Amino acid sequence: MSRQYFGTDGIRGEVGKGVITPEFVMKLGWAVGRVLSSQGTHKVLIGKDTRISGYMLESALESGLSAAGVNIGLLGPMPTPAIAYLSRTFRADAGIVISASHNPYQDNGIKFFSRNGTKLGDEIELAIEAEINKPMTIVESSKLGKAKRIDDAAGRYIEFCKSRYPSDMSLKGLKIVVDCANGATYHIAPNVLRELGAEVIEIGTSPDGVNINLNCGATSLKALQEKVLEIQADVGFALDGDGDRLMMVDHKGNVIDGDQLVFIIARDALRRGEMHGGVVGTVMSNLGMEIGVKRLGIPFARSKVGDRYVLELLQQNGWYIGGESSGHIINLHSTSTGDGIISGLQVLRAMQTSEMSLYELSLGMDKYPQTLINVRYADGQEPLETDLVKQAVADVEASLGDTGRVLMRKSGTEPVIRVMVEGENATVVEDHAKSIASAVEQAVK
Repeated sequence: MSRQYFGTDGIRGEVGKGVITPEFVMKLGWAVGRVLSSQGTHKVLIGKDTRISGYMLESALESGLSAAGVNIGLLGPMPTPAIAYLSRTFRADAGIVISASHNPYQDNGIKFFSRNGTKLGDEIELAIEAEINKPMTIVESSKLGKAKRIDDAAGRYIEFCKSRYPSDMSLKGLKIVVDCANGATYHIAPNVLRELGAEVIEIGTSPDGVNINLNCGATSLKALQEKVLEIQADVGFALDGDGDRLMMVDHKGNVIDGDQLVFIIARDALRRGEMHGGVVGTVMSNLGMEIGVKRLGIPFARSKVGDRYVLELLQQNGWYIGGESSGHIINLHSTSTGDGIISGLQVLRAMQTSEMSLYELSLGMDKYPQTLINVRYADGQEPLETDLVKQAVADVEASLGDTGRVLMRKSGTEPVIRVMVEGENATVVEDHAKSIASAVEQAVK
C-alpha cells in the first residue's frame, strides 16, 4: 500500500497548507494515540525545534492525544535524537518531534519514534493513516489524557551525551566552534562540549522562531568556516535545525561531510577492535567512501535515501555504523538513531586517540567529485518520465562510462528532483549535472 501522508521522514510541508494545519495535526495526534497507546503506558512525549509554528502544532497534537486518552509529556525545544532517547527512558509509547529538520521556518512537520527510540515502521504508519481517515471520537471525560511539562529534559539529555564519551578522556585543550543553526540544540550542544572540557565558541544559538537554518547550520557552512579560520579553532561542528545531522569543518576551513565522517568513525572503530560487520551508505553516498571502506576490509552496502532506511539495513545485516552524505550518522553502539552531537563526539575521540587532526583523518578517503542540483516541480508533474530527461541521462551515462554514475530521484521531504552526477573530473561532472538539470527544468515548464 502507498502512503497518503507520510514521507521518508514523517509528515512535512508548508505551515497552513496541505496537512500542516491545526485541524489535521489534532486528528493526527488522535490517530497516533489510538494506534500506539492501545495496549501501552498511555504516555507520549512531545518535543519540538525552535520554529514559531511549533507552539501551534504542539497544542494541536496535545488536544488530539488527550482526546484519545493519552497522557502527554511536554519536552519543549529539544533535538530529535533527544526525544528518541527520552522515549526509551520514560518508557513512553512514542516520542513525537515537531520539526522540519533542515527546511526553512515556513515549513514544519511531525515525525515519530517508537518506545525503543527507533523510527516507526511502514506498517505502523499505514495503521495511523487508516485511523486518520476514520471519524474522530473522544474518550469519556474521566479517561481524557493529561499534559505535564518535563522541566529537566535538557539536563537528562546532556548527561546522556556526555556518557557516550570515554570517562577517562576529556576535551581539554581543544578549541571548538559549534553552529547550532538557531535550532533545537542551541541550549544543548555548547553545554555538552564545555562540560567535557573544550573551549567552545558558539554561533547560531539565538533562535527567534524564524531564523532556524537561516544562513547557518549544517546546510550553510560559510559562517562556520569563517569563524574557525578567524579564531584558529581546532574544529567546527555544524548541526541542523533538529540536531540529527552533523557536518564538520577542519582547522584549514575544509568541509568534512557525512560520508567522510562515517569513514572516520568506522576506521577508528576498526582500529580499536570494535568494528563489527560492515558500513551502510545510501545510493547518494560518495563512491570514494565505498572504495575507502572496502579497502579497509569492511563490507559496504547501500540503502535507499533516508536515515530510516540506513537503520533498517543495519538491523537486517546486524551491523552498527552507517550514514548519509548530508550528515545523518548512525552508530548503534552509542544510540538508537542519528545524533549530530554524539557523532561529533565520536569524531573527536578519533582525533584524540590517533593524535591526528580532522584534516589528517579525512585524507584517508579519496572523495570523488560529485555535483547535486535540486530542481523544483509542481504536484502532478512527472519530469523523470519524459523522453527529454531520459535522453539527457542516457547521454551523460554514455559519456561517463564506468568512471562515474548518475542518480535521479524525487526528494521525500520537499517537491524537488535531485540530480546527482559523480565522476573523476569535477568540471566534467558539473557540466553533466547542469545539462540534466536543464532538461528537467524544461520538462517542468
